[in-house]
Amino acid sequence: MFKKKSIFTFLQAQVAAFLGGITDYGLMILLTEVFKLHFTFSILISGTVGAIINFSINRFWVFKNQSGYSSTINSQLFKFALVVLGSISLKSSGTFLLQKAFQIDYKIGRLITDLFVSYGFNFPLIKYWVFRANEKQNVIESN
Repeated sequence: MFKKKSIFTFLQAQVAAFLGGITDYGLMILLTEVFKLHFTFSILISGTVGAIINFSINRFWVFKNQSGYSSTINSQLFKFALVVLGSISLKSSGTFLLQKAFQIDYKIGRLITDLFVSYGFNFPLIKYWVFRANEKQNVIESN
């Protein structure tokens, strides 16, 4: 059903996401509660910092042992930046929507939104687009 390697990669990616996410979430609260920024701006700043951590862990640990990347680090950074922009936009607007439409505290709304964005948007794009393995190398190794 699932290959052990795929499950292990998924779990590693979750560690990377957790470390980037906990930094992102903590910084969001700090910027909102202490520095009094609106939470949508805090999410923009904290999401950027969390993304840098997430990219670094993914690049140098999670997907490092793949059979070669299909693109250079510059291309990966560009693709990752696009994913992060989409992710931050979804997280910010989702949190805002939950807060305005349902009066859910932004901290709780952010956690709810993060679950959907992380598994439905971030992980698939990071695995299959940003850090896609080199197809030629995979064919050679499977023969």
